[in-house]
Amino acid sequence: MTDHAETAAPEAPAATDTRGRVAELLAIRAEALRGPSEKATEAQHAKGKLTARERIGLLLDEDSFHEVGGLRRHRATGFGLEAKRPYTDGVVTGWGTVHGRTVFVYAHDFRIFGGALGEAHAAKIHKLMDMALAAGAPLVSLNDGAGARIQEGVSALAGYGGIFQRNTRASGVIPQISVMLGPCAGGAAYSPALTDFVFMVRETAQMFITGPDVVQAVTGEQVTQNGLGGADVHAGVSGVAHFAYDDEETCLEEVRYLLSLLPANNRENPPSVPAKDPVDRRCESLVDLVPLDGNRPYDMRVVIEELVDDGDFLEVHERWAGNIICALARFDGQVVGLVANQPQSLAGVLDIHASEKAARFVQMCDAFNIPIVTLLDVPGFLPGVDQEHGGIIRHGAKLLYAYCNATVPRISLVLRKAYGGAYIVMDSQSIGADLTLAWPSNEIAVMGAEGAANVIFRRQIAAAEDPDAMRDRMVKEYKSELMHPYYAAERGLVDDVIDPAETRTVLIHALEMLRAKHADLPARKHGNPPQ
Repeated sequence: MTDHAETAAPEAPAATDTRGRVAELLAIRAEALRGPSEKATEAQHAKGKLTARERIGLLLDEDSFHEVGGLRRHRATGFGLEAKRPYTDGVVTGWGTVHGRTVFVYAHDFRIFGGALGEAHAAKIHKLMDMALAAGAPLVSLNDGAGARIQEGVSALAGYGGIFQRNTRASGVIPQISVMLGPCAGGAAYSPALTDFVFMVRETAQMFITGPDVVQAVTGEQVTQNGLGGADVHAGVSGVAHFAYDDEETCLEEVRYLLSLLPANNRENPPSVPAKDPVDRRCESLVDLVPLDGNRPYDMRVVIEELVDDGDFLEVHERWAGNIICALARFDGQVVGLVANQPQSLAGVLDIHASEKAARFVQMCDAFNIPIVTLLDVPGFLPGVDQEHGGIIRHGAKLLYAYCNATVPRISLVLRKAYGGAYIVMDSQSIGADLTLAWPSNEIAVMGAEGAANVIFRRQIAAAEDPDAMRDRMVKEYKSELMHPYYAAERGLVDDVIDPAETRTVLIHALEMLRAKHADLPARKHGNPPQ
């Protein structure tokens, strides 16, 4: 069978009537749907990868795909391109539905020019992105391409510029999801980085600006493609990828799940579903789950699982910056974003990566009308030379800026520790939280009692006959005066102290009350957030 990515099909005689023209159209469409050759398809499958149309079939509802530009061919010449003019030009574009809601999608076809982007290829993507923005519907890109088509030179580079510009224009207007199913190198990697969520498949997907060969030539470092930019690297080390999965089928099913939690655009609310989990369900296990001893860890995921509908939530960036949890879930069928310290990792402290991770998540929730519930158990910011030299001040300010700028309903709940600047940054009442709650186990203070006693009573401790006994007495005195569970509530900094078992019910009623919240930001072109 002829590979249409390699050789142009011979021109057929022109039809002489309408029926002939229709037959001709059907033949051309069949050729476009068939793709370059069985050999090319087998090669794609041999790599453990699906074809572009197979991927679209898994992403969208059955028989819902409507293709745009399926008969597009490039018009470039030179380097033998005039003899290689396959239909689609290496990218399948169109729209369909996911759970009955409109979604736009484009998928690189690696069988044609290695999925490389040329002028016609880029024009198809530009048109689809414009359509998605105009229609106010999510955009999903299924990436499996070799970068810019070298034979087309600067025209290919300009095509990427058009994509980046549209990614930026659509940011915060429609959800944009990038699914990495193959290589993505050089400037092409910047489009996924501009989108809201990045999914990657292990072993077959890689992202990097410069490949292993260039890295070795410049720095002498030897590294594999996956070691440099594989799914596990970007999901656990760089933070570029939000999700990583072992196979394409699971990955695309999770994309469908994420879409079910997001609104179509920034003018709509996320879709709600009928809830089977009772609003008044008591969470008795929470009473014993969180130890009073602030030095004892516990798994915040178990707390979240107990609170949300049916224990079901989607964690974002699960493997990166594990000391903070960002997740989407439902309360009484309504989508909510959860930000929570994780005492099992670095005691739940805030550091550079945790601040960046939570700040981006808060911004995403605010852009798409998703209320935010913040669960606090934070001992402060991570001290250290590396953190200070790495810019913990400006990175921590990103999270502060994101919360202060958010206009969606915001509820914060202090489970246990809430110390110092980290308490303020984690959506305290002073920076605009609509409702602040606490459990009876809360300790809200400038710092822990031991550290505070060492500062305030250092002279008395030093002068005492038994410094250790004096320190213990001063610690108890500080706790009784400034760290009892009702200190913040007495001063109006916490709106209520609640029974942990009633937390789910209290949160649902509060979210219902805040659903009609409306807040306007000052008129401005845009803010200048810390970088």
